[in-house]
Amino acid sequence: MPRSKTSLRPLTSALAMSLGPAPAWTQSAPAPAPVPALTLELNAAQPSDKGCRLTFVVNNALGADLSKAAFEIALFNQAGVVDRLTVLDFNNLPAGKTKVTRFDLAGADCGKLSRVLINSATECAGTGVEPAMCMRGLKTSTKTGIAFGI
Repeated sequence: MPRSKTSLRPLTSALAMSLGPAPAWTQSAPAPAPVPALTLELNAAQPSDKGCRLTFVVNNALGADLSKAAFEIALFNQAGVVDRLTVLDFNNLPAGKTKVTRFDLAGADCGKLSRVLINSATECAGTGVEPAMCMRGLKTSTKTGIAFGI
């Protein structure tokens, strides 16, 4: 038995209403703005003629050039005791640039390093850069077996 056109109207009206604008809860929110960051990755720790060579990969996503960036670090031995404090000077770090920097730590034994801790930023300078920006935006990671962080 064929349906009449009038009996299809409620069905097509209901279908049309169900295809209307999506409710607000189903619409995706705009992506959050990227958080300004200075990322430091401890990429390698290798014995050198002088002691232990630490290699860092640094990316400046703070949105401003750094004319000077230096950090005081603490090196911990296998027993978890601070072996020494030293300052690593990364010099200038242009905005949006990734840079690889190596530091030879005289007399340090890479095999006895268990942890590298960033104590503070001893220098953080650049046009429009406030001194606390380097620590506030700092993100750390490691590709080594040595714990690395803030």
